[in-house]
Amino acid sequence: MQKNSKKNIELNTSKPFDFVLFITVLILLSIGIVMVLSASSPSALSKIGNSYAYVTRQAMFAVLGIILLLVISKIDYRIWAKFSNIAYWASLLVLLAVAIPSIGSESKGATRWIDLGFTTIQPSEFAKIALIIFYATWLTKNKNKLKDIKTGFFIPIMYFIPIALILVFLQDHLSVTLVIMIVISIMMIMAGTKLSYFLTFRNIRSCRSRCWNVYTCKSYRKGSI
Repeated sequence: MQKNSKKNIELNTSKPFDFVLFITVLILLSIGIVMVLSASSPSALSKIGNSYAYVTRQAMFAVLGIILLLVISKIDYRIWAKFSNIAYWASLLVLLAVAIPSIGSESKGATRWIDLGFTTIQPSEFAKIALIIFYATWLTKNKNKLKDIKTGFFIPIMYFIPIALILVFLQDHLSVTLVIMIVISIMMIMAGTKLSYFLTFRNIRSCRSRCWNVYTCKSYRKGSI
């Protein structure tokens, strides 16, 4: 069994590079950088005196991201499954860490960052990747039970609730909560969860209304809208 497993991993890592997916990522990345330039150039010029200051920094991170993409693409994706549970609990702890006064950093009324001294990081970005790894692993292990409403719908949602509560009520970060919720929902449907579970679940409407009220109660959120 171990020999077969090793052989499968070797075959997986030797598969040809997906250039279509890679070009798609590059196109989306380029559009994002152009949008950053369009939105930030006036403020960068007035504050720093260089209209390309913000977009240059963004482009540097984009290049770093591409390098990491190429490196990580050589790693067998099944290896990440071993760390799925660790990734889930680590994401919870990192998201909670912003509540610690000496660690969490507040900006414009929201505490969403961790101050490392030389820079700040946003734990929700780590949580996105960690939850994708966790749900991909969990859905794969339970792929034959996803037609059941308990295993295919309620249990996956229960895993997401603590993350959502932390992001909404502790970090005031509903936008990322919605992004993660949409990604997880698509993963569940693609894995085999019935779409009807999402459409007929009556409490979704009330939850959506309450989240919207929470979202719009802050003055800076109303300004963004």
